[in-house]
Amino acid sequence: MTQAEKLRLIINLSIPGILAQISSIVMFFIDYAMVGHLGEKATASVGLVESTTWLMGGLGSAVSMGFSVQVAHFIGAKDFEAARRVLRQSLICSTIWSLALCSLGIAIHRLLPYWLGGTPDIAHDASLYFLIIALSGVFFQLEGLAGSMLKCSGNMKIPSMLNIAMCCMDVAFNYVFIYLLDYGVAGAAMGTGVAIFVTAMLMLYFLLVRSDMLCLVGHPGSFRPREDTIQTAIKIGAPMGLQHLLMGSAQIVSTIIVAPLGTVAIAANSMAITVESLCYMPGYGIAEAATTLVGQGIGAKQPQLTRSFAYMSVAMGMTIMTCMAILMYAFAPELMAVMTPVDAIISEGAAALRIEAWAEPMFAAMIVTNGVLIGAGDTLVPAIISLTSMWGIRLSLAAWMAPIYGLRGVWTAMAIDLSCRGCLFLARLFRGNWQKGLNR
Repeated sequence: MTQAEKLRLIINLSIPGILAQISSIVMFFIDYAMVGHLGEKATASVGLVESTTWLMGGLGSAVSMGFSVQVAHFIGAKDFEAARRVLRQSLICSTIWSLALCSLGIAIHRLLPYWLGGTPDIAHDASLYFLIIALSGVFFQLEGLAGSMLKCSGNMKIPSMLNIAMCCMDVAFNYVFIYLLDYGVAGAAMGTGVAIFVTAMLMLYFLLVRSDMLCLVGHPGSFRPREDTIQTAIKIGAPMGLQHLLMGSAQIVSTIIVAPLGTVAIAANSMAITVESLCYMPGYGIAEAATTLVGQGIGAKQPQLTRSFAYMSVAMGMTIMTCMAILMYAFAPELMAVMTPVDAIISEGAAALRIEAWAEPMFAAMIVTNGVLIGAGDTLVPAIISLTSMWGIRLSLAAWMAPIYGLRGVWTAMAIDLSCRGCLFLARLFRGNWQKGLNR
């Protein structure tokens, strides 16, 4: 392939992935925007449990990737029956895992807001919001698994279209539950849950019935998990799961650090995270394309092509996210104002976003390089890098700076952490052991 052909392929795979990633964040954006008009307490109640919600979603995605990377390798090797065999087992294992997470969420939902430093005036709404999201966990898991499998087969279009449709449904269902039925904060969770359920059913239909490579209709086989498949999934997914667990825990600790700063700081912090997500989600879309291309390239035993895809994907991600960071810096107050009319929240959130904008290029390097390494099955060392940086740099600095500089100190610590992590991931990309597997 020529350089132009490689670039075109990366773009064709990335654009639908970027749209899908942005649409997933738009779901949270919609919840904040629609709940934000109920007042700062309503906004803070959603923001308080956001980090825990992200943690549970990350644990689910680790299981999905443990199986979907195997599927990408088999598709690259043109062994579609083996890919279907892994898919069948993934459906059973992912469902069991999501039910376990759902049970955990139900068990802790009442105490969670207080553990996070929430006050009684927002604890009830925060607890109810988290409970409803936890009850929707099975559908979150299946939607993510089906989308990941379709993307690893090279089908980025269907997951992207369905995720965009999910955002539209979220607006409609939120309007019904929040305003027409007057369920308030709980209505936002209900609307999101229903939108996820419909999307999951459609995603599974296109995967299990319509997919050329992974369709199970007309291809009977056992759904019983096999030891070799499970072991490989654990090898790939366990470091990712541990990374999500400890990094999600770090995000929760960060929430605890922010909580004493007051309701305005809690709301501004959570809203700024959502706005910033719109900036870095393109990086995750490109990372998904990189995972697919690297995974299939390794399966097809094309080391030079695989390495070229990896480098070009990272360069593209850094370029796009740098442009997004410039826009985020310039329009930070306007972006915050979309979600809340409270001037204090807008001011604090905009200041945080402008601090973070300086770290976005290296954040892009980390995100896309991680996608490359996942496609190669190299997940342990990246997890160690992320955990060391998160706990050793971000949280240590945030705990020290928050009492002195407030929310801006917390976000300065975050920017320093992401910049350091980006440098370490680039070093892994160009000199890491993942490249040794290309010639096997």
